Amino acid sequence: MRGNGPTSLTLALNKPGLVAGVDEAGRGPLAGPVVAAAVVLDPRRRIHGIRDSKQLDAAEREELALKIMQHALAWSVAWADVEEIDCLNILEATYLAMRRALMGLHLCPAHVEIDGNRCPSFAGLGLDCTFEAIIDGDALRRSIGAASILAKVRRDAMMVDLDRLYPQYGFAVHKGYGTPQHCAMLENFGPSPIHRRSFEPVRLAAERCRAVA
Repeated sequence: MRGNGPTSLTLALNKPGLVAGVDEAGRGPLAGPVVAAAVVLDPRRRIHGIRDSKQLDAAEREELALKIMQHALAWSVAWADVEEIDCLNILEATYLAMRRALMGLHLCPAHVEIDGNRCPSFAGLGLDCTFEAIIDGDALRRSIGAASILAKVRRDAMMVDLDRLYPQYGFAVHKGYGTPQHCAMLENFGPSPIHRRSFEPVRLAAERCRAVA
């Protein structure tokens, strides 16, 4: 988990009027973690260009990520690893990463906006704020858009690092998504330790590898 404040589960008192945006990156890939970010933007300091990370190229995302980390009132990035994804399922692992990201903030906002059609459970975390799920929130809310940028930039960097450990799969290029190149390498080499074995293409590739062993 990374952020600009303590990662303790004890948050500061509720801050009236402040909104946190929460979004994830990496639900769909066949490999690697799912990453979430939480961002509280400074309403007095607008950062131009924030929008859904999928509408930005890599250079634009990285430039905006630096601005967000420099000028936001608070930000936090967290993730759930492959073992948690396979144990919990991808949806629950995504919610786990979101909870971790929100709890990594050094202040507690009054309201939390979450990309999607439902909110994770925050029961028992001691958060004194309201929650709202917003479909296409990364395009509609600047706070969620900022979170989507941080989550995407961090996950891409993690996959580049993992590419150095498992260079045969091309993670630095496709970031773990099921591209034709990735699927071909999965067939040739079988799953790596960072592949999501609960995902059907990975499970089938593992079975084929066992059959020919």
